[in-house]
Amino acid sequence: MMHRIERTFAGRPLIIETGRMAKQAAGSALVTYGETVLLAAVTVSDKKSPLPFFPLTVEYKEKMYASGKIPGGFIKREGRPRDEEILSCRIIDRSIRPLFPEGFQNEVQVVIYVLSADQENDHDVLGLIATSYALASSKIPWAGPIAGVRVGRIEGKWVLNPTFQALEFSDIDMVVAGTDDSIMMVEGGALEVSEADIVDALKVAQKGLAELVGMQEELLKKAGKVEKMEWKGTEIPDDVRKTVTKAAEKRIEAAINQKDKATRIQAVEKVKEEVKAEMAEVLAPEHHGLVGMIVGDIEYNALRDQVLSTGLRVDGRKPNVVRDISIDTSVLPRAHGSALFTRGQTQALVVATLGTANDVQRMDNIDEPKESTKSFMLHYNFPPFSTGEAKPMRGTGRREIGHGALAERAIQGVLPPFEEFPYTIRIVSEILESNGSSSMASICGGSLACFDAGIPLKAPVAGVAMGLIKEGKKYAILTDILGTEDHLGDMDFKVAGTETGITSIQMDIKIQGLDLKIMTEALAQAKEGRLHILGEMNKALPTVRPELSPWAPRIVTMTINPEKIGDLIGPKGKTIRGIQDETGAEVTVDDSGLVTIAAVGGEAMERAKQMVQAITAEPVVGETYQGTVKSVTAFGAFIEIMPGTEALLHVSEMRHHRVEKPEDIVKKGETVTVKLIDRDERGRLRLSMKALLPKPEGADSAAEGEGASSEGGEGGERRERRDRGDRPRGDRGGRGGRGRE
Repeated sequence: MMHRIERTFAGRPLIIETGRMAKQAAGSALVTYGETVLLAAVTVSDKKSPLPFFPLTVEYKEKMYASGKIPGGFIKREGRPRDEEILSCRIIDRSIRPLFPEGFQNEVQVVIYVLSADQENDHDVLGLIATSYALASSKIPWAGPIAGVRVGRIEGKWVLNPTFQALEFSDIDMVVAGTDDSIMMVEGGALEVSEADIVDALKVAQKGLAELVGMQEELLKKAGKVEKMEWKGTEIPDDVRKTVTKAAEKRIEAAINQKDKATRIQAVEKVKEEVKAEMAEVLAPEHHGLVGMIVGDIEYNALRDQVLSTGLRVDGRKPNVVRDISIDTSVLPRAHGSALFTRGQTQALVVATLGTANDVQRMDNIDEPKESTKSFMLHYNFPPFSTGEAKPMRGTGRREIGHGALAERAIQGVLPPFEEFPYTIRIVSEILESNGSSSMASICGGSLACFDAGIPLKAPVAGVAMGLIKEGKKYAILTDILGTEDHLGDMDFKVAGTETGITSIQMDIKIQGLDLKIMTEALAQAKEGRLHILGEMNKALPTVRPELSPWAPRIVTMTINPEKIGDLIGPKGKTIRGIQDETGAEVTVDDSGLVTIAAVGGEAMERAKQMVQAITAEPVVGETYQGTVKSVTAFGAFIEIMPGTEALLHVSEMRHHRVEKPEDIVKKGETVTVKLIDRDERGRLRLSMKALLPKPEGADSAAEGEGASSEGGEGGERRERRDRGDRPRGDRGGRGGRGRE
């Protein structure tokens, strides 16, 4: 049966429908906002998965037909997910995952299709709403509904779900997911805003979330209650838990307090194996498989209890202390910029590379009418050896794409405008060691690599990952969390920014929502950690290198008359390719006439610049030129003074005395020196040779006579001869303004 609800949200109609499409799924929802339409369908396995974790998968598919496009390339169907789709997957996954019951291990699949895109309304938050309703209306056990909103601030005013066009003027772009009274997930970027601004944004978001959750609850009530499926988690008898706890608790408490990650893991594993062996002689065979789970619970509780009771973490730090930091810059001699950033047992080798406009990433997506480009990229790589493991390396994973996007946003906000620094910038972070906060190390190392490369960032950027241990009303906020604290804690809250403010933020939680009080405290503590890290970075490299790397391309830009673009490119690109082949420089020109020249060597760039100027320069009246005689006529000669630019040298301007035959003075193909003496209102150019020659004695009176001959000589016949210059045959001078076509 179909059910539908419609409300106006943030000035646009929002519709949620169910029972219309994908009716064989466990739950489905069709969401329409403006003219953007998404379908979410959820399914669940009836059997418990044998995997030791909850197998939730989220697939987010942007269909090219949604905006009336056909996929580019040779294969005309959607293929592997693009980065933007993966980031939307992660937003939805991280928002819904904490609300599944602990111990539920039936496989759940969520599929979201973007069916229509109006290129005004972003659809990731709509995907959250559709997924939430599909889950809440299904038999799957889930503690929703939730909702998602995007928050922007334009000219000081908070805006919910700003359009793509409005976001261009916003200093905050933040996606917030949550219930009607708590925050579940935060993801966004900003232009150096304060912690107070972030809190205000969360308050604005919370109001929007409450409205959207209420809308879903109203539709759920209208559609009728759905009976949830029965499921069975792993049951651990009390006597078994007590027996194992008695044998393992003290040993686990001692094992976890190791500063070194590998030593700690080995110590915990040793205890697990010892306890398993001991329990094999004590417990019934059917309970042997529970020992590992119980020991894991003991480790979980021991770490958390220690932090809350003693204020000390497993590596001996207090909650607000950052690990030791070491920094090396210029570690790779041929790279344009590089930094090795080490914080505790997390290490990132980050490299910055400068490219030209030809190196931009070209993207075709459903949110823009035509192909777009991206001139800044940050790529994050997480090889298995960084954690001491041996695993297959099967390409870039979703986690790597997500961490790279987070770090990219952090630095994006402090980059110089492309017009001022016309380089394509690629940063690559190679994680060499990992024990928590590797994405934040990528941000710190990326900022240092940019400084090392001579990229004039507005300010250095640092990031810190915050954690949370919460039991009832008691909690502890942790700065610069370890991998263990991330795994066993309740929150992973990453904050990056400059000394002035925040540029990137991401929050995931494992409990069912956080209030603003804890988030406000976490932001304040994160600022202390960020400023400390910036201080250490400043000691290593306080300012941007004054010069680019000798291996980086030098780029100059110049503006030419758009009418000269064709002359520069030449037939089928022959002219511009010739410049590049001869000089080794890279030359590009856009439709506005902006020419970009890039070359590693200064000589190549200068030579290319001279060649471009020679082709595109505008003739200047009063200047002297070396020109080539292109043709000789009865009334003068046409001289090419610049490539593609010809001007008339009238017979009267060849000598101070009367010239009967122009061919006696100039010959086709020879080079002559001439002066540009006039450009008329039609753009026709006139040259003179006699203006460069000394006047003979008594030439003034002769010049007057010659002036008459230049007008056509004696009487009106000569004047009419000059007037014929306006006919098509004589209108050659006008080609000086356009060049030869």
